[in-house]
Amino acid sequence: MRKTKIICTLGPATDSPEMLARLIAAGANVFRLNMSHGTHEWVRAVVPRIREVARQTSANIAIMMDTQGPAIRTGDVATNLDLHPGDVVEFTVRGAKSEEHYSVDVNYDGLIDDIHEGDVVMVDNGNIHMKVLAKKENRVQCEVLTRGVLGSRRHINLPGVKVNLPPMTEKDLKDIVVGVEMEVDYFALSFCRERSDVDAMRAELRRLGSDAHIIAKIEDQHAVKHVKEIIDAADAVMVARGDLGIECPMEELPIIQRRIVKICLQVGKPVIVATHMLESMITNPLPTRAEITDVANAVYEQADAIMLSGETSVGKYPAQCVETFDRVARRIERSGGAGFASEAVIDGLRQKTVAAAVSLANNFPHAKMVVFTFHGSMALYVSHLRPLHAPIFAFSPDERVCRRLALLYGVHAQRMGFVAEPDKNVFAAETALLLKGLAESGDHLVVVTDILDGDRKHESVQLRIVP
Repeated sequence: MRKTKIICTLGPATDSPEMLARLIAAGANVFRLNMSHGTHEWVRAVVPRIREVARQTSANIAIMMDTQGPAIRTGDVATNLDLHPGDVVEFTVRGAKSEEHYSVDVNYDGLIDDIHEGDVVMVDNGNIHMKVLAKKENRVQCEVLTRGVLGSRRHINLPGVKVNLPPMTEKDLKDIVVGVEMEVDYFALSFCRERSDVDAMRAELRRLGSDAHIIAKIEDQHAVKHVKEIIDAADAVMVARGDLGIECPMEELPIIQRRIVKICLQVGKPVIVATHMLESMITNPLPTRAEITDVANAVYEQADAIMLSGETSVGKYPAQCVETFDRVARRIERSGGAGFASEAVIDGLRQKTVAAAVSLANNFPHAKMVVFTFHGSMALYVSHLRPLHAPIFAFSPDERVCRRLALLYGVHAQRMGFVAEPDKNVFAAETALLLKGLAESGDHLVVVTDILDGDRKHESVQLRIVP
């Protein structure tokens, strides 16, 4: 069974019931709603559609709402600007007027305060490079360094510049209200820069009565500097390589990715590798060899999940992209992994009990791990230690917990009501696995469960053989 989870971004190419079913059949585990493009009406329509298709296909699917975040963007231009090296472009804020031939307004009033002469400005996802020449009142003059065409509402990156944007915009707050209303399982915090940003989103979710989990997106240099604190505060982390690859020197990107994955595996936080993984398949039926190697590296590092963006939201071959992820992941998983989990920090009685269970399972080549969990913590602990061979079958009475577990490496969650007698729960789990063809007579099951001793509850590890 594949351990690495697959996240698919939904869009016009994939939000129909038929395409959702195809993506699930191909191996999708999590569907991402990108609020840089999605509307509230679309969210209210597509979330019930996902839930219904998941029910019909008996699939455990999580939904992630990805906030747009406090992005700096250019305003509208009457006609696209054909820029050449040496041209001067003036960015204006607060309604300032410019007499330059090439001028465009910017949505961030603090640009004037944050930027300085000599700073580099990257526009349109890094396609156009500029250098700041001067600041004049509410205008910033920049020299064009590389040729490009500047259209409306293009993203601006300021490598090395600490911007003073809020962690969430008014749009983000409105989107979060809709996400809570529709009970999405994860909220991704775009352009997270420090721990306080995660805390701010957590406070907002609690104010709205939501216990949804937060994925902190690491996508600029400031976040990289504070990555340990961010990882500690978040429920999961995404290495968002699109903006990160612009904000940081390109040769540093693989090192940053590996460092973040390694830290997450050490402390037990789910981690996602995202962006440009199969970019060529937006228009082509086959990936490049370099893309295959990139996906293989993320799987070898044992990231919890790998993510598709434009490949599945607007691409021509969305199901084929998922199938490609699935094929590569299965093959690389059979060849072993980087072993970062061997340095995992194990604290507390429960985690040490789980470590003993994983060690036991690693001694049986065809073992399965069975975990009973109310809140998902025990399943997270098992996944954290990356069992060598055993799939992790998690049973929980809470459907929301099961959906959240869809993101975790190696975890296959199923809803099941619990009774007071642990043996009856184990028997029910064995029966469910047998009926689904996930276990057969003679298999070793390493069971992590609770034993009741009067009013006291003890975690236990049991080795059972399927009858």
